[in-house]
Amino acid sequence: MKKAAIVVGDVFFENNRLFDLSDPIANRDNCIYPFYLLRKTFREKGYDLATSDINFQSDSDIVLYNEMPKKMPSESEYAKSFLLLFESELIRPDNWNIKNHLAFKKIFTWDDKFIDNEKYFKINFSFEFPASICKTLARKSKLCTLISGNKSVKHPMELYSKRLEAIKWFERYHPEDFEFYGAGWGNYHFTGSRFVRSFNRIKPLTRVLATKYLSYKGRVEKKREVLESYKFSICYENARDISGYITEKIFDCFFAGCIPIYWGADNISKHIPDSCYIDMRKFSSYEEMYTSLTSMTNEEHLSYLEHIEQFLKSDKSFQFSADFFVETIVNQIE
Repeated sequence: MKKAAIVVGDVFFENNRLFDLSDPIANRDNCIYPFYLLRKTFREKGYDLATSDINFQSDSDIVLYNEMPKKMPSESEYAKSFLLLFESELIRPDNWNIKNHLAFKKIFTWDDKFIDNEKYFKINFSFEFPASICKTLARKSKLCTLISGNKSVKHPMELYSKRLEAIKWFERYHPEDFEFYGAGWGNYHFTGSRFVRSFNRIKPLTRVLATKYLSYKGRVEKKREVLESYKFSICYENARDISGYITEKIFDCFFAGCIPIYWGADNISKHIPDSCYIDMRKFSSYEEMYTSLTSMTNEEHLSYLEHIEQFLKSDKSFQFSADFFVETIVNQIE
C-alpha cells in the first residue's frame, strides 16, 4: 500500500488523532468525521493516509497540508503537495500569502473568489448530516442563546466584538430571554507585552478580574444538546463579508433545530436559502431584532425549521457534506 501524509500543524492532532472518532475531545460534535472519511476513502484507493509524524513527507506519495505550513514543500515535492485552507485571513493571514500558494500543485478552499477548478477547488467546512432535526417546539423553552469562545482580534472585518455587543445588549435590556456559553468567559485576558501576558498563567487572578456576566452558563460539551433547548441563536462568523466563509456555526444551529440569527459571509444566500436563517443585517438595532423574535408565531417558527430540514435533504446542501469534501479532494489528487 502506498503512503499518504497529512501535515496537521498542531501536535494535538498528531499520532492519527485527527481520524479518531472515539476521542471525545478531538471529535467534539463529530467535527473530525470528514477526515475520518477521507482516510477511509484513501485506504480504499490503496493509500495509507496518516499524520506526518507517522508517514513522513519524504516517504509519502501524496502530502496534504492542513493550513499553510511553517516550512514550504521543496520544488521536488511540488507534484505531490496539496493544500487545504480553512481559516480566514483574520485568524491565519499566512494562509493568504499568494506567493506561498505557488509551492502546491492544487489548493482546496471555501474562498469563492479563488475557485477556478484548475488550481483552486471548492471545499467547505463539512459535516455528517443527522437523519433528522428537532422540530418539537415544546422542547424549545428558552428564547435565545450564543455559543462562542471569549476571543478578540484587531481587524476591520472581525465579529468577535459584535458577539460581545449582543451579550451586553441582552444583559442590559432582556436578561430573562438570553443565556450564553463558551470557553474563556470566566477569565480575564491580559494583553500587551510578554511580561504582562505572563499574568494569564495565574488562573486565580484571571478569575477574580474577569467580567461577571449574569447570563453566562459555562462551557459546553455537546453543542447540539444545548442548542435544542433554544428557539434562536446568535450565529456570527469570526469575520463578516468574506465570500464563501461559512463555518460550522450555522450548521450547529441547523442540526439542533435552532434558528440561527446569522452574520458573516456576504453571499450566504447563494449557498444557503434565506428561508433557513434570520439575516442580522436586515435589522437596524437589537431592539428591532428582539421584537421580530418575540413576535414570531409558532407557525412561522415551524416554517423555518421545515425549510432547514428541506435544505439539509436537498442537493444544494451536498457541498457542505463530508462526502463532497472527500470526493473533491480524492478526485483531484488521483
